[in-house]
Amino acid sequence: MVLTAREVPILEFDSSSLALIEPPRVLPRLDDMPEHCVLCFFQEVIKAACDAAGAQVIYRLGSEVGRNPVYVLEVEGQRVALMHPGVGAPLAGAFLDELIALGARKFIACGGAGVLNGDLAVGHVVVPTSAVRDEGTSYHYLPPSREVAADAAAIDAIGRTLDAHHVPYVLGKTWTTDAIYRETPARIALRRAEGCLTVEMEAAAFFAVAQFRGVAFGQILYSGDDLSGDEWDGRSWIRGQASTREKLLWLALESCLKL
Repeated sequence: MVLTAREVPILEFDSSSLALIEPPRVLPRLDDMPEHCVLCFFQEVIKAACDAAGAQVIYRLGSEVGRNPVYVLEVEGQRVALMHPGVGAPLAGAFLDELIALGARKFIACGGAGVLNGDLAVGHVVVPTSAVRDEGTSYHYLPPSREVAADAAAIDAIGRTLDAHHVPYVLGKTWTTDAIYRETPARIALRRAEGCLTVEMEAAAFFAVAQFRGVAFGQILYSGDDLSGDEWDGRSWIRGQASTREKLLWLALESCLKL
């Protein structure tokens, strides 16, 4: 496809299926890579789970930040890959693309998010059904649009898991941004008006990469800091939610195996 010159470069979508550097050309396809893979943003939870299970490291994906190990756990008699995806859409999207090249096909991510609705108590579970694309990565995988949807089968698998464990949750739209220090009052009000419940930095990229590569992807978030008021409220959303973070990983693993 010949690109059309535009005032905004991020809108110059190229529908070509091949790029100059393709993950399968620079990464091996692993014979022992599980098709199920969980991306967990909680490093301390990953370490505890992998230490307890004696998890195997089957590969390490890298960036200038360092090497991210790809672990394999056995859950309910099935092998599941587990990895921290980094932070922010570009890195997380690239790692997802690389995991697909290694052989994974069914993904669930678990993480935290700021809330735009103060009625969502800290720790409450949110399952994104779509993401507002206020980042850059997704525009290199899908044509420009305001939102990108999560995979319906993944949403269903997550819902069945949460219902089975009697975990209260809400379904809704999330806002993916590249700039956590530019969440201005006007922009927050705009996102609330269009129905966003949460704000985070990766979901839109995850959903776009997954659609482009033809794999299943869903995400589970827990309500963290509160951006709904006149002042930001951190709500001790990390240190005060250790049990929530641990539980979310196991819910994600179980959900992934339902795909």
